[in-house]
Amino acid sequence: MGAVTNTVTEAATEASLEVSRLAFAYPDGHQALFGVDFRIGRGERVALLGPNGAGKTTLVLHLNGILDGGTGSVRVAGLPVDRAHLAEVRRRVGIVFQDPDDQLFMPTVREDVAFGPAAAGLKGAELDARVERALEQVGMAGFHNRPPHHLSFGQRRRVAVATVLAMEPEILVLDEPSSNLDPASRRELADILRALDVTVLMVTHDLPYALELCPRALILSEGVIAADGPTGDLLRDDALMRAHRLELPFGFDPRSVPTDA
Repeated sequence: MGAVTNTVTEAATEASLEVSRLAFAYPDGHQALFGVDFRIGRGERVALLGPNGAGKTTLVLHLNGILDGGTGSVRVAGLPVDRAHLAEVRRRVGIVFQDPDDQLFMPTVREDVAFGPAAAGLKGAELDARVERALEQVGMAGFHNRPPHHLSFGQRRRVAVATVLAMEPEILVLDEPSSNLDPASRRELADILRALDVTVLMVTHDLPYALELCPRALILSEGVIAADGPTGDLLRDDALMRAHRLELPFGFDPRSVPTDA
């Protein structure tokens, strides 16, 4: 019985992402991060909140090695984000951009979703299965031959998510996933994200969406993690919200929203 307990405990403590004392300054001298520390367990859905200029984009660009040269460390599934592990880290960290048109550039949906796995060496039936599975996960099965620019904005965002899922990432990083979505598309994307068996880090200013989907939130402010806890607790803390320039929509009561906590 003790062995089973230990195994369960070890599994529960596995981390998809570990950031330790991460600090970074741009060449012009602007210090964007001042020592960021946090850990995200495997399978968690976590919101990264903060005002403009807090350092959110700088932090995200460190997760797959687009930015480096600072101090501290980032580890993805135990792998350090460094030159020796960069190819594997970039496979494991899938970033979905705010504008899907930044991510979709091939003539058809299938070619867009297949691009990453094909570049990694998959082909034939294995590649076809990977594409099919990714499209099914986002509710876009049957759209293989459609040109992405003929799809609605919400559909393009789902295909953009599929291009990342096709790489079978360890962690899915979403930049403002609800922006410019109509209410139906917003709900559809939420249902998709709930069903995914993947760690999610959602960077967003949409606080109600963060509350709906992410049991835990981090507040990044002035280059440090200013708060880390249950999303509802943070959003109900009026003094904390004011201190870090976070505002709920007028009339929105975070106590009224069913959450996935």
